[in-house]
Amino acid sequence: GAGQDVGRSCILVSIAGKNVMLDCGMHMGYNDDRRFPDFSYITQNGRLTDFLDCVIISHFHLDHCGALPYFSEMVGYDGPIYMTHPTKAICPILLEDYRKITVDKKGETNFFTSQMIKDCMKKVVAVHLHQTVQVDEELEIKAYYAGHVLGAAMFQIKVGCESVVYTGDYNMTPDRHLGAAWIDKCRPDLLISESTYATTIRDSKRCRERDFLKKVHETVERGGKVLIPVFALGRAQELCILLETFWERMNLKAPIYFSTGLTEKANHYYKLFITWTNQKIRKTFVQRNMFEFKHIKAFDRAFADNPGPMVVFATPGMLHAGQSLQIFRKWAGNEKNMVIMPGYCVQGTVGHKILSGQRKLEMEGRQILEVKMQVEYMSFSAHADAKGIMQLIRQAEPRNVLLVHGEAKKMEFLKQKIEQEFHVSCFMPANGETTTILTNPCIPVDISLGLLKRETVIGPLPDAKKPKLMHGTLLMKDNSFRLVSPEQALKELGLAEHQLRFTCRVHIQDPRKEHETVLRVYNHLKGILKDYSVQHLPDGSITVESILIQATAHSEDQGTKVLLVSWTYQDEELGSYLTSLLKKGLPQSTP
Repeated sequence: GAGQDVGRSCILVSIAGKNVMLDCGMHMGYNDDRRFPDFSYITQNGRLTDFLDCVIISHFHLDHCGALPYFSEMVGYDGPIYMTHPTKAICPILLEDYRKITVDKKGETNFFTSQMIKDCMKKVVAVHLHQTVQVDEELEIKAYYAGHVLGAAMFQIKVGCESVVYTGDYNMTPDRHLGAAWIDKCRPDLLISESTYATTIRDSKRCRERDFLKKVHETVERGGKVLIPVFALGRAQELCILLETFWERMNLKAPIYFSTGLTEKANHYYKLFITWTNQKIRKTFVQRNMFEFKHIKAFDRAFADNPGPMVVFATPGMLHAGQSLQIFRKWAGNEKNMVIMPGYCVQGTVGHKILSGQRKLEMEGRQILEVKMQVEYMSFSAHADAKGIMQLIRQAEPRNVLLVHGEAKKMEFLKQKIEQEFHVSCFMPANGETTTILTNPCIPVDISLGLLKRETVIGPLPDAKKPKLMHGTLLMKDNSFRLVSPEQALKELGLAEHQLRFTCRVHIQDPRKEHETVLRVYNHLKGILKDYSVQHLPDGSITVESILIQATAHSEDQGTKVLLVSWTYQDEELGSYLTSLLKKGLPQSTP
């Protein structure tokens, strides 16, 4: 799911022999089996627990977690499931709300039960931000802050040297209650990113907020009703804080309502997971809880028929079912009223239809609903826009990018932008399509502390971005590698060191005695090699580090001296340099 599509997020990643399923969502645009992912793509034999090493859920929105009880309790997956603590707390509430709408009100069968939701959540392992979780000996996962909604996380999946980062849904801009998404320069082999707003660069947030408040205010001033379809947690809190502040400032009396029960639950979880909110909320929380609203009250379905102006936040956010759809049907026929859609709506939902300009809708039972109320779309969506997606790529520095959770045409445009700007391959597979990405093979090597200290002392301070060249002996034992100093390697292997020396003959025209020639060579080298210890030994030879220079007379030509230059392998570079220096001859002025 989510291949060139928004909804039913479900991605299988196979990395270094490990299989990880990312998200398990449902599609809000379907009311049949198509609402759930097609798990036969994972394995044909149906033994999902044997095939998958783990399942990761990025956040609590139903297009990312809605099929989880179906997958674990009806399809039969019994392996580990990972999500953050807030996601684990909120997920079952939203699943139960949706189940009530689907089963209790619509009477649908082949759907999970309340007990299945509870049993499913027992299998979940909750993780903290930046905690490295060892799934097995080789597979590890790590969660990063994603903004978007309370508890949303991006996950890094790592096996040996190979790694994948899955963003889930994220927001690179901080808002009134959450911070911005953040990830370190982890340089994964692949970044799987959402692309809901692949071609959008949002205008100033302040302008959008001003426009939203103006439209709401104008509607209630003329006696109209405003419906704002939202999902229970996330944009709902953002817009509630905005309206609460405005109502207080303007001393407005029109009532604001929120779907019953959800406000209290939201309040409870924002208190419980206060560390996931932004700095301002955390700072002021001791004096005042931003989520305890003075002007926003719980909604009763009877209020929908009340005369006069009102503002109602109702769930769900795409007008595909539930209270928001019921209120919409009641208010749609009055041009004084307004519906404000603050987020993305998938194809097939009533929200998507009215945003596409449809004003005559065929509802259940072939009933035609004429929409006379004003329809406004104002993006308060907590997804990254095109600028934000590029910013995250810049931050993580991936070797490849794969786009999901977006519309094909928009993804194609963003794909080209990414390839042009970052010079990396970018993919956008459709549902059911497999993309193979080649990674650079690498072998992990442990480096001994002694060698590391020695190399750091010898060379300049290492630059984090540049690879550092290290000299040592590579030892392999039990399929693992260690780089140690040659001395340590000899000691561990019980071997004696053999010295390898290279010798080169250099002919020099010099009629003087051998010891005089050696003295000339000594003075010449001492003047050039100021950083080395050049010594003239009593036996008439010269040493520079491990290099030994001796002079003998030529057997046939008395005016020619032969210099024997020998060095060990360690001083290969210096030995070659001295040889080429001496081949050029000695300066005439040297006594």
